[in-house]
Amino acid sequence: MPPVTVLRIDPRTWFVDLMHMGNASAIGTGVLALSDGVALVDPGPTSCLDALERGLDEVGFALADVRALLLTHIHLDHATASGSIVRRVPEAKVYVHPRGAIHMIDPERLLASAGRIYGAAMETLWGEFLPVPAGSVVEVDEGDQIVLGDREWDVAYVPGHAKHHVAYFEKATDTAWVGDVGGIRIQPGLPVPVTPPPDIDVEVWKESMDRVMAWDPDRIVPTHYGPADDPAAHFAELARGLDQWAQRVRDSLAGDEPSVADPEIDRARAKEFGAWAVADMRTRLPAEVVATYLAAFGAEDSWWGLARYWRKRT
Repeated sequence: MPPVTVLRIDPRTWFVDLMHMGNASAIGTGVLALSDGVALVDPGPTSCLDALERGLDEVGFALADVRALLLTHIHLDHATASGSIVRRVPEAKVYVHPRGAIHMIDPERLLASAGRIYGAAMETLWGEFLPVPAGSVVEVDEGDQIVLGDREWDVAYVPGHAKHHVAYFEKATDTAWVGDVGGIRIQPGLPVPVTPPPDIDVEVWKESMDRVMAWDPDRIVPTHYGPADDPAAHFAELARGLDQWAQRVRDSLAGDEPSVADPEIDRARAKEFGAWAVADMRTRLPAEVVATYLAAFGAEDSWWGLARYWRKRT
């Protein structure tokens, strides 16, 4: 059984390593102690539910103590376990943006889309995606506030990575939970973007970074992976990388007819982009850190999201 690492952020907040596919520092879940239980930020895949339970036990809680799930967005690495948790803890509420709520209640279209990407590996990677009962879903959007026991979080709508993405800010701790708007940062590395289809929008994503910074947080917590105490520098590097990746993909599309996409040519472009992105990381990061990055995301996959972005603009 793989070990579980729990990082203490403050006396009532922890970050649990879900050890996805046996990989440390790939996906994490925030554990927020309440006066009558815990809230979880991004419970992760159902395939990692055992690791989440072991992490909860390590800090003195159990799955039965869960009162709320705060979803930054509904991608499978963030939200798949929600339905399984609510089935076991029916009183738990799932907080999610309205554009994601419909898919949590009826995940058929989401799973069909993901199945085209992951194929037979779906079950191994993510586990079962059970629907969340409509009565357990609480929709949240820009300007909302969540009060759970003696803790409060402000909500911001932060698309760019996904149209159903929100972030949560707790003023009492000056901590913003930013999901994938913060990109991927495996310490001691640098933040890098992750740009899967279908919702990538470079300009909107950078506006969302500014929206998070409007809170003036002392700390941000990306789901991949863990707290960063330098939000301004973090987002500056992420925006630089996002622009660099976007330009690289735009250059690869030069000469295309706007409405024509050749699958074979695109696969070659994605492969070339992935090799370039990995080589770039290796010039700036230790080899073992790069290996962890590659366990957390597919560099080739990011070409497709940015290619779709440019083709839509054209």
